[in-house]
Amino acid sequence: MNLYRSLATPEPNGKTIGLFRILTAIFGGLVLSYVMMCSMVFLYPSFKSDLAVIALLYNTLAWSVVALWIALAPTRLSALLRFVVPTILFSSFLGYVYG
Repeated sequence: MNLYRSLATPEPNGKTIGLFRILTAIFGGLVLSYVMMCSMVFLYPSFKSDLAVIALLYNTLAWSVVALWIALAPTRLSALLRFVVPTILFSSFLGYVYG
């Protein structure tokens, strides 16, 4: 309960976002963008010929957008949930499709 309370409280200073949210945004954005890219390749198989260009452009755009979305979370708990919930959803979709 103490861990939940410490994660759910907002940062005392609104000008700093903290190391936890920075690391969650960087690595969460990376993992989530790769999982979304794998889902996009499955959903649009006609793009397989241009996969290298699409992967370079989409991955950098998605990584920056998702990292910004995670970093702007008001609390550490919401930043963690913004990483975990979409990753589980996209990973379960890929597991269902390829499994």
